[in-house]
Amino acid sequence: MERKEWTVVLGVSSGTGEALARAAARDLHHDIFGMHRGNHPETAAALAEDVRNAGCRAELVIGDAGTLEGVRAGADALLAAAGPRSVRCFVHSLANASLGRFTSGGADQFVPRQFEKTFASMAHSFVWWTQEMLARDLLAPNARLFALTNPLHESMLRQCGMVLAAKCALEAYVKHLAYELGPRGHRVNLLKFSTVFSTAVERVYSAETLARLDELHRQMIPARRMSSPEETARFLTLLVDPRADFLNSATIDFTGGMTQSLLDIVLNGAP
Repeated sequence: MERKEWTVVLGVSSGTGEALARAAARDLHHDIFGMHRGNHPETAAALAEDVRNAGCRAELVIGDAGTLEGVRAGADALLAAAGPRSVRCFVHSLANASLGRFTSGGADQFVPRQFEKTFASMAHSFVWWTQEMLARDLLAPNARLFALTNPLHESMLRQCGMVLAAKCALEAYVKHLAYELGPRGHRVNLLKFSTVFSTAVERVYSAETLARLDELHRQMIPARRMSSPEETARFLTLLVDPRADFLNSATIDFTGGMTQSLLDIVLNGAP
């Protein structure tokens, strides 16, 4: 019996991570290993059932994939479930950042522990997972490693300076890991996708702000609509195809032209 390949998704129980796990099982026929913090048990249970209905295994582990202790525990669980040289696709889809200001002098001013948590979860853990998977010989030949980002690291959004800084660090890590792992046959890339309605976004903003967000995206994206987690997931599975073997160290723009017309909207109004 031919051995199945695995897709590993961090942040698997909601948003793009959840959609990607379904797409990897359905389109790639990969078994799924996912790690999440247990905040969405019903969604995780439904996801596991969908993966099994696609004829694949679902190993969903509760833990914090954005801490060094969680990374090591998760890598051990992955080795026990999948075995060595089994991970064909690894996706880092973690959102656990602090919002605030650097110099307000008030309660919303960032403190050191918030730097540590945000950078560990949204940047450092990508490197830690890579190190721990290599130490356990978990990566299959020609494995694909993806980190996810968004246009925030190219612009300014109030309260999101820490997110921007962490995403910049993540992009630097992707380039260096691509350089180091390229000779081994692995590929490391950064996928930049547009705003989607996810649990993280809905937790931060009110319903009124979300409605304004939707309308603004309809104005500024040439397709006149927002993207979806499912759309991003389908595109990401395409990048695992052998025909994309030479793609490495890239920041792939899947924003649909999200920010290109902002100045035109400011000066000339909505199209």
